[in-house]
Parts: sequence; C-alpha cells; structure tokens
Amino acid sequence: MGALKGRDLLSLADLSADELQELLHLAAQLKSGEVTPKCQKILGLVFYKASTRTRVSFSAAMYQLGGQVLDLNPSVTQVSRGEPIVDTARVLDRYLDILAMRTFEQRDLETFASYAKIPIINALSDLEHPCQVLADLQTVQESFGTLAGLTLVYVGDGNNVAHSLMLGCALAGLNVRIAAPPDYQPLATIVAQAQAIANGRTEVTVTADPITAVKGAHVLYTDVWASMGQEDLAATRIPIFQPYQVNETLLSYADKEAIVLHCLPAHRGEEITDGVIEGAQSRVWDQAGNRMHAQKALLVSLLGAE
Repeated sequence: MGALKGRDLLSLADLSADELQELLHLAAQLKSGEVTPKCQKILGLVFYKASTRTRVSFSAAMYQLGGQVLDLNPSVTQVSRGEPIVDTARVLDRYLDILAMRTFEQRDLETFASYAKIPIINALSDLEHPCQVLADLQTVQESFGTLAGLTLVYVGDGNNVAHSLMLGCALAGLNVRIAAPPDYQPLATIVAQAQAIANGRTEVTVTADPITAVKGAHVLYTDVWASMGQEDLAATRIPIFQPYQVNETLLSYADKEAIVLHCLPAHRGEEITDGVIEGAQSRVWDQAGNRMHAQKALLVSLLGAE
C-alpha cells in the first residue's frame, strides 16, 4: 500500500499511469471495506483558502485510519504575522508526518516541499486541484466500470480543475475536451503537458464551442465561473459564460447514458441548472463522497500504511 511512500503530490503529472490506477484501485478497496489499514500518523492542514469538502474529507479520512489531524489555519499561526514559508516548512517538518496545503500560488507548494522532508499534498492551488480529480476518476470508474476509451467534457472556466482533469484523463486513458470562452481557456503549457502524456493514445482538445465538445460525451463536467479570489469578477463573467451553462439542452447532446459532475460548491442557475444537478444523470453527491476515499488512498500510499 506504500507505492508512493515519502513522495509529494503537487500535480497529477507527478504520477505515472500505473500509479494512478493503483491509487484508484486502493480507493475502491478502502470504500468497500476490503482493506482496513491503520495509520497512526499526524496530518497537518495548512489552508489559505476556505474549504468544506477538502478540509472535512481529509480530516475524516485520517481519523478513520487511526491518525490525528492538526488544522493549522494561517490566521492562528505565525504565518499571519509574516513568518517566512521556508521557516514554517522546516518547523512543521519536525512535528508532522504529512501535510496537505491549500493555497493560491503553486510555487508556495513547491517551496514548502523543497524545505520539508515529509510528503506534501496539493489540496488545491490556482494551478491545479489533483485531489479533486482523483475522486472524479473514481466516480467515473464506478459509473461505467472502466475509464479507458470514455470521453469527458469540461465546460466553463479553464481553471485549476480543468488543468488537473486534462492531466488525469490523459494518464487514465480518457479522451478529454475543454470547452471555454476564448479568453478563459486553460494554460497552453498544461494543454501541451497533457497531450504529451496522452501521446496520441487519447484526445486532449480545447475549443470555444460547447455543443461540438459535448456531442457523444460520457461525462459532462463543470465548475463555478469565478473561482475563489475572483468573486469581484463574477458579474462581468456571467454574460460571457452563459452559453457554457450545463443545462438540459446542452446535456441532450451528450451520450444518452452520460453522467454529470461538478466539484462544488455550485452556483445553481449559473454554471449548472437545478434540473441537471438534481437530475437522474447527476453523480455530484457520489463524487463529493469519493473525496474521502480517494484521499484516504493517497494518505495510505504516501505514508506506507499497512
């Protein structure tokens, strides 16, 4: 169970295709109760951004493994008084066994990882959200029994979730299409990285046309149009993103057995309608529940629990 023992997970690109499959298999085993490892370690949470699912799912996972969690909110630590991140990293390295960090800049994670010997997990940055996509892939696999050959379409802002979806799908053997307005598409560097991982075996494409993208899709995925820290831009973004709303009409272009995912929280009536998120094709709540199982698998693997 310790295939990744001692490693960091700052990006899904840190994993090989085989390692990703091993994590998803372990997550399924943990969810079913087939394996029940114990891990009496200490997980630290350093979250610079608000969180519901990530904070609670990591905490519940660690408690269920028999470990402890320290919630190191920057507002109650010396970080809020300007302690350099390199100093904080070197100190926490001596107290904790593993740390999950939720921050704005990816370079903060990289700096932390370079000064701490314990495993560091990207619990969300402005560049990527790898833990979310582990749960997404687990949910897709549960729904279809496989990942290979399926097509996932993400519609909306080309943000951190879109980035991790491209990388994760490329590793897992899914086709992935991103439909986003021209000025809001994912970073070209991440697109190229995902295409290099896919290496022609699967499709990684970006378009501004949501209807063309969704045709025949097995998974339809969306996220809020203004991420954390962009709330002041929400009003100006709504008219730009309106054609990218996941509604009953857009869903009708997908495969008739398609499922709908949303990483939550959702702004109902904006990026997704009530009818779709509450509809028969929605797997949003299973997806949210799988955050705990996927992250438990990650903790077990990084810590080498038995």
